[in-house]
Amino acid sequence: MARRFLLLFSLLSGLGCFGWAQARVVPNKPGGGPGDTTSVTIGQSSARLYGPWKFTVGDSPIDPVTHEQLWAEPGFDDSGWETVDLTSAEGAIDPTAGLSGYVPGWTAKGHRGYWGYAWYRIRVRVNVKPGEKLAVGGPSDVDDAYQLMANGVLLGSFGDFSRSRPSIYNTRPMIFQLPQQDVEGPASVVLAFRFWMEPTTAMQQPDAGGMHNAPLLGDAGTVAGDFQSQWVELSRAYATTPIFAFLYLLLALTAFSLVFFDRSDRVYLWIGGVYLLAATSSIVLTLTVWTQALSGEAGNVITDILLTPLTSAGWAMIWWVWFRLRRPAWLPTAAFALAALLALSNALGENLWFTLVPGPVSAAFHVISMAARLATLALVLWIFIEGIRTQGVEGWLALPALLLHGFSRFQNELSILHLQIYWFPFGVQFGIGQLAGLLLLLVLVLLLGRRLYFSVLKQRRMALDVKQAQEVQQVILPRARVSLPGFEIESEYRPAQEVGGDFFQIVPHPSNGSLLIVAGDVAGKGLKAGMLVALLVGAARTAAETDPEPMFVLGALNRRLLGRGDAQATCLALSIAADGGVTLANAGHMPPYLNGQPVAMEGALPLGMLPGPDFSVMHFKLAESDRLVLVSDGIAEATDAEGRLFGFERTEQLLKAGLSAADLAAAAQRFGQADDISVIAVTKIAATLPGAREPVPEWSI
Repeated sequence: MARRFLLLFSLLSGLGCFGWAQARVVPNKPGGGPGDTTSVTIGQSSARLYGPWKFTVGDSPIDPVTHEQLWAEPGFDDSGWETVDLTSAEGAIDPTAGLSGYVPGWTAKGHRGYWGYAWYRIRVRVNVKPGEKLAVGGPSDVDDAYQLMANGVLLGSFGDFSRSRPSIYNTRPMIFQLPQQDVEGPASVVLAFRFWMEPTTAMQQPDAGGMHNAPLLGDAGTVAGDFQSQWVELSRAYATTPIFAFLYLLLALTAFSLVFFDRSDRVYLWIGGVYLLAATSSIVLTLTVWTQALSGEAGNVITDILLTPLTSAGWAMIWWVWFRLRRPAWLPTAAFALAALLALSNALGENLWFTLVPGPVSAAFHVISMAARLATLALVLWIFIEGIRTQGVEGWLALPALLLHGFSRFQNELSILHLQIYWFPFGVQFGIGQLAGLLLLLVLVLLLGRRLYFSVLKQRRMALDVKQAQEVQQVILPRARVSLPGFEIESEYRPAQEVGGDFFQIVPHPSNGSLLIVAGDVAGKGLKAGMLVALLVGAARTAAETDPEPMFVLGALNRRLLGRGDAQATCLALSIAADGGVTLANAGHMPPYLNGQPVAMEGALPLGMLPGPDFSVMHFKLAESDRLVLVSDGIAEATDAEGRLFGFERTEQLLKAGLSAADLAAAAQRFGQADDISVIAVTKIAATLPGAREPVPEWSI
């Protein structure tokens, strides 16, 4: 903390010294000849080079002798060039970045629409002591890149001039060291700035071109203090950019997390995706403003050709899904087609590749870009009209934010018309885009809270429905242990979810002492499977009242499932007579185990697939103490953490060991339950004497 305080104190002290020690720039004489000189006396001070500057558009020819830029030579006659004064109006600020000391560029001084190279020259007489270090503080507000030469010697550049087309970066302060003077007394220095401006800049910014504030010449320490001051001003101007990036990223993560709460609502995915794009756009702007990690050209390509079109289509899809619209079905396709058109028209209309695209073609595509943005706005407005018509409150609440957001899509055009689109409270840039983004963010947070509230109510109602279905399923399942004349029956049912898809019924005949057992497994899980279980249980009991024969029961169940889409089920029906005779019909279910050994029987198709399937049928007889066990596939398919199956062999071993139905189900569940588990064990026991026969329960087991 102490080090930061000392650093801040030193900075403020240096800026204070800069304020009282700043020298005046005094031109020796008016005119435009090569002898015009600005006289500066340097003594731990600095001077703003307001002028007179000599200016011309175009690029310098190469000196055939020195092979250097001819217009940078100190002896070059620039008397025929224009004279430019860089003194700003009182209180003038950059309309885009809010930087102070703003001066309109060359497009406002007789060169409207010109882009490319241009030169500024000034002759300065300095009076310094030998060894005193001088520096030039480059203009902090420029369009777009420049090289600085002193007496024909290149001091440095802002931007990359190593290519035929210079690479540009977001404007920022620069310091260039002047060569030290060995002889005391006045000396003449010719400073020449070679500027390059992109055609995109001329189309997107008002009064573009060249220097927008005056360079600084003076003592190196004082110039360094001014350099720090300008960085503080620039950083403050764009302070909201990383803040908005953080807010957008936070909302994107929040929206994505809500997907796990309600997977059926796709609007959370769309909101998360759009705000992820918005966060990426703010991050790109932060990198281009505060670093040179991205060039201006790369930033424009990423933002204008990729992120902005996708974001515009994404907003259309957010409201389309939000209002649950279904017609017209072509609207989502139209939204993304307009996004593709916007990407193409931005690429060609902003002159990003001006060497390949002629000027008239670029101008035509700029008009197409405006039309694509207007069409997208009209599309979203139509969605809102439908949303207001169907839902009212949410549509009216979000409409003002939507209109402002659509209005902000035309910032460049409004800026060219000199309409104010940025404000600078406390030196911080805040424009229509930020205002629209903040308003939309607040509206969406409010609407998401409201939507989440109703979603919670819906989840609670669904949970109540599931609980009630679970209670119904428990009611229709037989008791865990039942004793009947001649039979001992155990059953165990453990669903994988709240509502299972396995079912079984045990139906004793009230007169002849026989027993009908129906066991099956519905395809799928959850509430849908539970509803099919209830349907099949009711159908099985109804069929048993008509004819308890297994084939008749399976046929009745098959008819109930036909025509219900993907409703299918495996099922096994067996009838056990009082003397132990068994008739077993199977529709794709697992075969039962007799005394621990699987019963060999033919396979068959599940229920619900064909109108008249052939079920496999077999007959055998249970002797006294024989044990017949019916299991669902949830036993064998139980899987442990390493992916190993419980398997048929393990099932067979446990049944041979005499495990009860409950113990077998518990063993599979501990191993790793993956599906519903049901086990029914029927043991043939000695019949009760006729005089002591217990009453047989009626169709209620």
